[in-house]
Amino acid sequence: MNGYDHSFRSSTDLDRAVALLRQIPPDPDDLPETLPEMGVGENRTLDLLAPHVLGGAAKLDASDAFAHMDPPTPWITWAMALWNARLNQNLLHQETAPFATEAEQRVIRWLTPFFGMGGGHMCSGSTISNLTALWAARDAGRVRRVIASKSAHLSIRKAALILGLPYEEIATNKHQQLDPKHLGNLTDACLVLTAGTTTTGMIDPLELAGRAAWTHIDAAWGGPLRLSPTYSHLLNGIEAADSVTISAHKWLFQPKDSALILFRNPEYVTPAISLSSGYLAEPNIGLQGSRGAAAIPLLATLIAWGRRGMVERIDRAMMLANHFAEKIADDEHFELWGMPRTGVTLFKPTLGTTQDFYASLPSGILSTCTVQGAHWLRSVAANPLADIDKILLAVRAVNFSHSS
Repeated sequence: MNGYDHSFRSSTDLDRAVALLRQIPPDPDDLPETLPEMGVGENRTLDLLAPHVLGGAAKLDASDAFAHMDPPTPWITWAMALWNARLNQNLLHQETAPFATEAEQRVIRWLTPFFGMGGGHMCSGSTISNLTALWAARDAGRVRRVIASKSAHLSIRKAALILGLPYEEIATNKHQQLDPKHLGNLTDACLVLTAGTTTTGMIDPLELAGRAAWTHIDAAWGGPLRLSPTYSHLLNGIEAADSVTISAHKWLFQPKDSALILFRNPEYVTPAISLSSGYLAEPNIGLQGSRGAAAIPLLATLIAWGRRGMVERIDRAMMLANHFAEKIADDEHFELWGMPRTGVTLFKPTLGTTQDFYASLPSGILSTCTVQGAHWLRSVAANPLADIDKILLAVRAVNFSHSS
């Protein structure tokens, strides 16, 4: 080679990739079964993969997508993700990511006041964020055990196992919230509270924050509600936590993998979760070494929408959930588990089984879960583009066919 390689340079062929986003070829060709000896070139690869990557994906922005905690992403994040891939910045070294580092610091600075936190950083998902928080609790907070409810996310138990900390599971009340009456002495414990459980969307009693040696609040799902004047009160008490997890690829509408770990006193925590090495100009903070510029799409979204724009989407999702739940509650063919707390609605048919009903639904409308041994249909208002009337029509059609 002579030093020039068009595969690493901007190309008008990128226009083809954008065009394919708008009009996906309907008929996929078979992909190679083994590693090709000779490549087919970038342009042919776009045409080959578009029907698979774009056409074969779940449509999270579909009008009937109401099943999971995975939202559609705004197009501004697509552009930023493309820029990120082009530049391949590495936040392990500030000199390899000068603006990306500044962008993350700016995003953290903008968001921490809503949660009463003093600082933090981004990481690849809330599982990593929760593990980082418990690591800080062990080494900065000197905790000896982890306490969480039966409704806590699986990542909390994982983190305790990885860190060698005894894990204690606390019973929940009838609303699937941690039941304080089962808590004992917390002077050597990390108490984990959940703000938006995965199964039911419930919020643990956040007034318990600050009563343990360390309090971590897993607000991966419900955390962004703190930005909303209408729903911020649901998270009152979060400011007393020592650490908070927020999943940006949920209700902040970001691409995977994007989460925040926030600390109330980062100057106290940072030395405990930092390591130095001869190849690092500055200590590496947190669990990950090399990591990408996840803050760039989030920064762009926050600038494009502002807080009000973000809140409009979150509030709309909450409104859709409440509207859906009200319609289900008024329908004699269904049993509603309870009104949604953070956009998650559980219900089941009064006739037939939940499993049979779910199997008859179009894919992507609803999901299922188990609460206290009972099977429930589950909707999650992660998609602000959802059409509730369309979803209700599909749900009722299945129910009536089972009832006839």
